[in-house]
Amino acid sequence: MNRVVRKFLRACGLYDPVVDLKNWLARTQAEYMRFYSQFVNRGDLCFDVGANVGRRTKVLLELNASVVVVEPQEHCMSKLRKKYGGNSNVVLVQKAVGKKEGHAEMMLCDSCSLSSLSKDWIESVKASGRYSACSWNKIVTVPMVTLDDLISQYGKPAFMKIDVEGYEYQVLKGLSQPIKVICFEFTPEFMDSAIKCVEHLSKIGPAKFNYCLDDKPTSFVLSKWYTSEQMREVLGSVCSRSTVGDIYVKFDN
Repeated sequence: MNRVVRKFLRACGLYDPVVDLKNWLARTQAEYMRFYSQFVNRGDLCFDVGANVGRRTKVLLELNASVVVVEPQEHCMSKLRKKYGGNSNVVLVQKAVGKKEGHAEMMLCDSCSLSSLSKDWIESVKASGRYSACSWNKIVTVPMVTLDDLISQYGKPAFMKIDVEGYEYQVLKGLSQPIKVICFEFTPEFMDSAIKCVEHLSKIGPAKFNYCLDDKPTSFVLSKWYTSEQMREVLGSVCSRSTVGDIYVKFDN
């Protein structure tokens, strides 16, 4: 789907339904269910941090998990309330996540999936040309909570997905305890931040790492789980404009 088509669909309010239809036709949800099932069991608690409109939340619910859904954008939260407001297995938290409790400024994008709390990330992706057609024209102040705070209030999740457009390191700095499995996004313009995330997580407890690329988001690239030192080397070698994906972290019991 090219940028012109995406912009037209968003203007008509049809972008999310079209993406959902595309994912259904491509069996994307079924593939994520298969992939996530190796981490998530019936009755598990999961966190969806940076949930946007809740596509990964839907997968987790299909796996019979309960989900704490964290999303600061009012536009996205209104959609989440319509989808999951009456679901007893869902807790909706309209906050951002960072290294300390308080408030922060969020730059809203004309594509809500690219809104971010990281000015550096926005400048990087605009300069690289990858999102040069997007605009971040509005700033809002959002409440901030830490992962430790969320765990204290709702319990420790078995699985946590983080998708916060360049703010991953700040999110993880608010975590001081191991979680069974974490996944977080990385982008080529911000690879140094991804490496900092790996280093921080390795200090929390014994951890192993793997990753998926955006074109095959439900297939691990590595045949075995790597140490933090090995993962840092991998991230240093795969950096290119097209290198976007998710890093998975598994803490040893």
